[in-house]
Amino acid sequence: MSAETEAIKVSTLKEVPPLKNDYTKPKKDEAKPKVNLKYQHDKDREPVRGIFRFYECPGACLQFVYRAYKEDDVERYDLNDGEVYTIPLGVARHLNKNGRYPIHAYKVNENGTTSQHIGKKVARFGFQSLEFVDIGDVDATGSDGVIEVTEIP
Repeated sequence: MSAETEAIKVSTLKEVPPLKNDYTKPKKDEAKPKVNLKYQHDKDREPVRGIFRFYECPGACLQFVYRAYKEDDVERYDLNDGEVYTIPLGVARHLNKNGRYPIHAYKVNENGTTSQHIGKKVARFGFQSLEFVDIGDVDATGSDGVIEVTEIP
């Protein structure tokens, strides 16, 4: 290599500006209210009394494990249909909210297009309270939480 070629390479390397890292971390959404997890944890641990219902297999036993918070231990539950139990409020909510499956249906709107929606939700099991009404689970608008899925033409 000649001295001129080496000088050209060195000069071009010096002329290249250094790379700048323009990546900035996305800002956290400040509009979200902070949830007091200690309060929610204590509320979910309150014992409630009620009757376990196994709609899918009447008279059978449902076995499951549950842990809602990382500081909790994994607990095993064996619940027989129709028996009265005292369980934590968080477990009762879990049984009532997560024990359903959707049945999809089709409907035709006024334009003649077909769309798919959840026709109904079938409960597999639930927990009927003998003492509590959870205000947090009641929707003020009166809707049943059904989400409609429509087809994009």
